[in-house]
Amino acid sequence: MNPTSRLRTALRAASASTRLQAALTAGTHPDPALLAELLARCAVEPDFYVRDMLTWALTRLPAADTVPALLAELGSGAAQARSQALHTLSKIGDPATWSAITPELLRDPDDEVARSAWRAAVVLVPDDERAALAGELAAQFGRGDREVRRSLSRALAALGELIEPVLARAKASTDPEVRAHALVTEQLLRDPDAAFDIEAAKRIAALDGAPC
Repeated sequence: MNPTSRLRTALRAASASTRLQAALTAGTHPDPALLAELLARCAVEPDFYVRDMLTWALTRLPAADTVPALLAELGSGAAQARSQALHTLSKIGDPATWSAITPELLRDPDDEVARSAWRAAVVLVPDDERAALAGELAAQFGRGDREVRRSLSRALAALGELIEPVLARAKASTDPEVRAHALVTEQLLRDPDAAFDIEAAKRIAALDGAPC
């Protein structure tokens, strides 16, 4: 069995440590012949650390091969395939891939896909699209659990002070969940090291009972 075939087998091994080592080897010795296998593993790999190593291995391959394949994965019916492709595109950082971060991906019904799309978007967005992206992200205030909301807030805060107008509109919402999410995002904008205390923000929003 040649080295490429051995790696393909190891990437599908039952042991996570074996798969991790295989992904590390694939990145250390990049081989375009492994592109399809690496992408296939990204779509199904259950272990976070192995997925992260698979992403690194993909970034080590020629972007001319990898980027088109990743863009194709964005249309996959498998949520993890979409999420991992977005994550990898954000690591590659090719500005030409910005147009692939569609509103549909930013609003994907799967929270992990949406979170990956938010993170990729703030990395890839051109300067003249940043305000529009802020509006798109802010339209999802109140979505999901604490971790989802924190991801959205961090993505917005990464866009900087230009988000202030959308924060002001969200703080004027009749929905207390939206107001609370805007408040805690504003805190992160002012202090990136601040704790993400969404419960405290909810209490403030509920007490106000009116636009802040």
